[in-house]
Amino acid sequence: MAAASDDDGIAGGRSGLSIVTNLSVVFLVVLWLVPTIGLLVSSFRDRDAITASGWWNAPFPVEQNFAVGADGEFEQTPEGWVIEGNLFGEGGSGEVTAFGGRRAEPNAFEPGTTGELVRGRTLTVETNGDFRYVDPAEEEPRRAPTIYFGSEVPPNFTTTNYETILTSAGMDVAFINTLTVTIPATIIPILIAAFAAYALAWMDFPFRGALIAIVVGLLVVPLQLALVPMLQFHNEIGIGQSFYGIWFAHTGFGLPLAIYLLRNYMVGLPRDIIESAKVDGATDFQVFTKIVLPLSFPALASFAIFQFLWTWNDLLVAKVFLPSNSESWVMTVKIADDLLGSRGGDWGILAAAAFVSIAVPLVVFFTMQRYLVRGLLAGSVK
Repeated sequence: MAAASDDDGIAGGRSGLSIVTNLSVVFLVVLWLVPTIGLLVSSFRDRDAITASGWWNAPFPVEQNFAVGADGEFEQTPEGWVIEGNLFGEGGSGEVTAFGGRRAEPNAFEPGTTGELVRGRTLTVETNGDFRYVDPAEEEPRRAPTIYFGSEVPPNFTTTNYETILTSAGMDVAFINTLTVTIPATIIPILIAAFAAYALAWMDFPFRGALIAIVVGLLVVPLQLALVPMLQFHNEIGIGQSFYGIWFAHTGFGLPLAIYLLRNYMVGLPRDIIESAKVDGATDFQVFTKIVLPLSFPALASFAIFQFLWTWNDLLVAKVFLPSNSESWVMTVKIADDLLGSRGGDWGILAAAAFVSIAVPLVVFFTMQRYLVRGLLAGSVK
C-alpha cells in the first residue's frame, strides 16, 4: 500500500517535475543575468581598466601598464648623460610594481633594481616612482626616453561613457531616425500579415496550400542572401537608399514570420464563433475586424515586440538601405561608425551604448506585455 505521505499526485502537492522545472528556470535566468551584469559594470569602467582585468575584478585594484616620457633635462656626469625624476610627476603618488624600457616588455624589471637597456643604457626605478636613466653616449641624447611601468590602480567607476554617448553631436538626430525607421517597420508588416493570415486561415481559394508552403519556405531564406537583390529592386523602382526603402525591406523580411505566427494562432480560434457570425450575415471583413482581430491581439502584440526589438537593434539593414550621410544615421550606425570608429575597440562605449539603446525597447516590451496579458484574459472568457 502506497505511503500516505507521498505528495505526488495529490492536489496542492509539489511533484519532482515542478522542482526540476523551477530549478531550470532559475538556471536560465542566472545564465542570462550574468553577462548582463558584466555589461553593466563594464559600461562604468574606462578602456584601460576593461583591458587590464575582467568585470568581476572591478571592485578590486588592478595592475595596469603605463608609458611615460621622462620629464627634465639631461645632465652630464662621469657615468654619462643622466636624467632623473618621478614617474608620477610633481605631487603625484603611486606604487610601481614593475618597469621596463621597451613597449614589448613593460614589466621586465623589479622596482629598486637597475635594468640593463640597449647600447649600455641603464634605468633604475624605485617603488615610489623615482627613476634614474643613464646614457653613456658622448653626445647629449636628442630626446628623453619613454619609460614603461606597471602600477596598481584603485577601482574607479565613471559615467564618462554615458556622457560621451548622450552628448555626442547628432545623437538626437539618430534617435529620431531610429524611431522613424522602427515604428512604420513594425506597423506595416502587422497590418499586411493580419489580412494575409486571416485569408490563409479561414478563406477558401485556389492554391491556398501552396501559398502557405511558400510562406514557410521564406522563413529559411537567409537575410544576407536577399540584401543585394532587394536593393537592386529598390533602385529600379526609384526608392533606392531611403526611409521608404528600409521600411519595405523590414516589411519584406518580417512578413513570413508574421504571417506564419498569426495564421497558426487564427486557425486555433473557435470555429463556432466565426460560423455563427457568417450565418448572421457578417462579411469576411466584418468577421476579421469585429471578431478575429480582437481575439488575435496576443499574437499581434507578441510579433510587435519581436519586430520592434529587431528593427530597433538592426545595423546591417540600416547600413544597406539608408544613405551613408550622417543625417540619415540611426543609433546603431551612429554608435558603430562614429563613436566606436573603424576598430571598435572601446568596450566601455559599446557597453554603455547597449544600455542607452535598450531603454526604449524595454519600455515597449513592458507596455505591450500589459496589453498581451489583457488580450489573453479577454479571449479566455465566453
